[in-house]
Amino acid sequence: MTSQEHIEYDDRFTALLETVWGDGFLSPGGPQEVAKVLEGSDISGKRVLDIGCGVGGIDILLINEYQAAHVTGIDVEEPVLVQSRHRADCEGLSDRITYQLVEPGPLPFADETYDVVFSKDAMIHIPDKAALFKDVFRVLNPGGIFLASDWMRCDNNPPSKEMQTYIETEGLSFDMAPPENYAAALQEAGFQDITLRDRNSWYAALGRNEYEQMKGPLYQTLVDRAGQAEADRNIEVWRTMCVVLDSGELRPGHMKAVKPPVK
Repeated sequence: MTSQEHIEYDDRFTALLETVWGDGFLSPGGPQEVAKVLEGSDISGKRVLDIGCGVGGIDILLINEYQAAHVTGIDVEEPVLVQSRHRADCEGLSDRITYQLVEPGPLPFADETYDVVFSKDAMIHIPDKAALFKDVFRVLNPGGIFLASDWMRCDNNPPSKEMQTYIETEGLSFDMAPPENYAAALQEAGFQDITLRDRNSWYAALGRNEYEQMKGPLYQTLVDRAGQAEADRNIEVWRTMCVVLDSGELRPGHMKAVKPPVK
């Protein structure tokens, strides 16, 4: 996540991403991928914190499809929260979804406030994963669960030339780490029953299809919603991304971890 000094997810960029990934979604897979992250976990009747909520489509889903009692969505950029609040209001869910602008750093919530902490492909913007996971552990109730997906790298070696090209072309504040770093940081924070699931092969295939769609059938819609310059720039982003997905250096993945219950 970033600060208000530089807005990365402005309205044009979010409109482009929603064109590719679906209305209300700023990361791949839409409702189907959210279902994969939540697989085997019951969040009905739970209080949920969504870290990096974006434009709010997932939060609507968590309430309507998964019967969460309440969702608090946080982000560091006000433009996406304007859209989130509007979406919740249109759905008649303003009493069950709360949005809050936060500064990068510690979560502004009391200890043991939430039953579930969720995040969909937003932690890539947060450099200190260990500090984040300790804070997630702190705000979870005993027995609470952390459910997330993120974009990771295959190892701790310096990025390849192809990865560096992708990161520079993307132009976002990325800070990637390999799955083993996530697992170690979760364990150090105190979590148990830690599981990670690799999603590289899934998105390597889907990302290639998205690239072809963006160059072809979706192109005019991208231009209409985001402008030609933004459309063309992101087509190049997808091209460079597909290279590092195919090589296995870029590795989207899921994670689940449980805060031990009180003995």
